[in-house]
Amino acid sequence: LLLSITLAVAAIPEALPALITISLARGAKRLSKTNVVVRKLPAVETLGSVTYICSDKTGTLTKNEMKVTEISPAKEDPTLVDKLSWLEIAMALNQDVVTDGEKWLGDPTEIALLQYVTENAGDKTISDLKEKFPRIAELPFDSDRKRMTTIHSFDGKYIAFTKGATESVLEILESDGQATAINEEVDALSAKGMRVIAFGYRIFESKPNETDVAKIENGLLYAGIAGMIDPPREEVKDAIQEARHAGIIPVMITGDHLATASAIALKIGILTPGTIAITGADLSAMSAAELDEKVENIRVYARVSPEQKLTIVKALQNKNHYVAMTGDGANDAPSLKAANIGVAMGITGTDVSKEAAHLILLDDNFATIVKAVREGRRIFDNIRKFVKYIMACNGAEILVIVMAPILGMPIPLLPIHILWINLVTDGLPGLALANEKTEPDIMKRNPRPVGQSMFAEGVGIHIIWVGVLMAVITLAMQHYSLRNDDTHWQTMVFTVLLLSQLGHVFAIRSERHFIYKMGVFSNLPLLGAILLTIAMQIGIIYLPFANELFKTKPLTLNEFLLCLGISTIVFHAVELEKFIKMKIAKKHKHSGKTKSSTKQKQYS
Repeated sequence: LLLSITLAVAAIPEALPALITISLARGAKRLSKTNVVVRKLPAVETLGSVTYICSDKTGTLTKNEMKVTEISPAKEDPTLVDKLSWLEIAMALNQDVVTDGEKWLGDPTEIALLQYVTENAGDKTISDLKEKFPRIAELPFDSDRKRMTTIHSFDGKYIAFTKGATESVLEILESDGQATAINEEVDALSAKGMRVIAFGYRIFESKPNETDVAKIENGLLYAGIAGMIDPPREEVKDAIQEARHAGIIPVMITGDHLATASAIALKIGILTPGTIAITGADLSAMSAAELDEKVENIRVYARVSPEQKLTIVKALQNKNHYVAMTGDGANDAPSLKAANIGVAMGITGTDVSKEAAHLILLDDNFATIVKAVREGRRIFDNIRKFVKYIMACNGAEILVIVMAPILGMPIPLLPIHILWINLVTDGLPGLALANEKTEPDIMKRNPRPVGQSMFAEGVGIHIIWVGVLMAVITLAMQHYSLRNDDTHWQTMVFTVLLLSQLGHVFAIRSERHFIYKMGVFSNLPLLGAILLTIAMQIGIIYLPFANELFKTKPLTLNEFLLCLGISTIVFHAVELEKFIKMKIAKKHKHSGKTKSSTKQKQYS
């Protein structure tokens, strides 16, 4: 019965579920400080598997600070009002911007249009035009039409102003004879990275029925186009490079013109030689097989509808990719839900998109997603360290208890000893591992394969050999003590096993770097937990009431120093493992370079 209880206590890693949950929760707390709100806790850990980040352009890759830099009114503009063209009137009236008395609030595109009009025609222009052309109805923008129309009364008649994507406005103009010239202007502005908005208008003799959208948005006269710049965020280019080094492919998905999207994508490093940009129309024309064939090479999707985002997510998932998708509209909810990591926008996002997402970006910034991936990798690394640590230690405890009788020695540990070891070594030191800093090369590794075992990449082998080594050291101490008729043998065995586990936890703080290079004091909570555990163990050895409770005996100074010295073997063995791995990695790297050089010589 005693042996069974002891084995059960040693075998079950009872602290592991709690440690993992606490680690994820603390990771979510750290992410909140970098403007990421975690809605679904498992997403914190799975961020490390992301292979594709599909991001909106406006506001995420760019600043969402629109500024109109060029306008091109229609060449034949039959009517001027207060020396304004119909284009400028449409820019001033076709908008839903409100003011709080000090600044305009609303869509950044509409604010930019208003700023251009007021800067060039005066501050009172907007209010004068609203008085002269009172609005009576509005046809709101939607992703299918890609345009917005407002209807105003004007000198006993009615006038509808329409703005939208250039192709969506051109298709409803009265005459398409000017389409070629207009498209040439649009292409020229788009090639400069400008977002281009087209405007049209139509005069009605009687009030149109606002429910008849097809009749109102038909036969329009061309008013002109406005080109505006939305500069990329300064930090985005570096974030994209960091993502690439981490084996993550950034993809831009936008409703903008293909030339505009491509120009921005080239500037920030998303679109590179050998990769392609397509439109939503191109996407619709592809079969599922064609998309599966090309999807890994597409970096820019322009003029894409929210529904097509879902198609992109599924195509990438069909190629076994782990996809993070951003979105802010209600129509983005299906793609956010289908993505492995759905990322909603905190500033511009709707409640529906936030509800469907795993993460919410409070600053709508692409660079924040990359920071979240880095934190996700760190959290998984630390969880894997928990597993290595706890499983190796528990394995050692089982081996010690089972092998001692087989080797003709008494059972070395009582149940209370195992309970104490599991309490003090699995508890505070295990929790302190969650504070371990990010490995220097964490964003130079490829994403972790989805579904990869926790025991992959040598973790399982490490658990086995460290557990065996720890058991051998402990049993050797027992054999030595019994052979020398040391009455303190059980206390020495107890102490060696506990201190060996502390040496192990200190060594596995990094899987690739030596502790002396990282710095002994780089994780103060872990150092404090180890020192506190050693202090408590000393109390158990030397305090009379603890001797009675734990069945221990005070050790001499030489005995304690012997235990301390032998227990450092595990620490140095783990450090030696890192050295061997480093040498093997260098050998493989050198071998790979030699093969590559030989191939290049053969080709030349």
